[in-house]
Amino acid sequence: MSRRIVIAHWLIPAEPAHRFFQDLINDLARRYDAPVFEPHVTIYVGANSTDDAVNTTLSKAARDCKRIMLQALEVSHSDEFIKTLFVEFGLNTKLRQLNQVIRSAAQDSSDYDLKPHLSLLYKRMSVQTRRQLARSIEVPFSQVVFDSLKAVRCISPTRSRADVEAWRIVAKEPLGSIGV
Repeated sequence: MSRRIVIAHWLIPAEPAHRFFQDLINDLARRYDAPVFEPHVTIYVGANSTDDAVNTTLSKAARDCKRIMLQALEVSHSDEFIKTLFVEFGLNTKLRQLNQVIRSAAQDSSDYDLKPHLSLLYKRMSVQTRRQLARSIEVPFSQVVFDSLKAVRCISPTRSRADVEAWRIVAKEPLGSIGV
């Protein structure tokens, strides 16, 4: 599979969930010598674009969408680097609509498959360690509110710590405060 530069569109959790997830990510990164990153749910990944075009896309999406509440389902793990350890979220209508607004505003026909999750750790490790970690983590929220968007220029697929550390935020926008 070839690697390319893309724009990932992230949904960022509101407080107090943001602080909880950031503290957990920081702790796991320290314990397992892994990269630190901001807690997020990727809602769309599309072609690289100019900063102006990315800002326009994000502004439109933020204007058209209000804060989003997602149901936290479970802590899970996989052998995929970008899903080493993660919280799985339920897919709902608002999230599907936001994905569609971004896809449309970006004028991009990417085949990104929306499977909402918030990664907690990016690290290659044994299935036993991943399983044990997943079982040991308890998320204190049954639902999480997300209140902002960020667009990040990154390499796809992300395969290493260096790839994660090369991520660059291109734009950020708060979502509307009405709704939830």
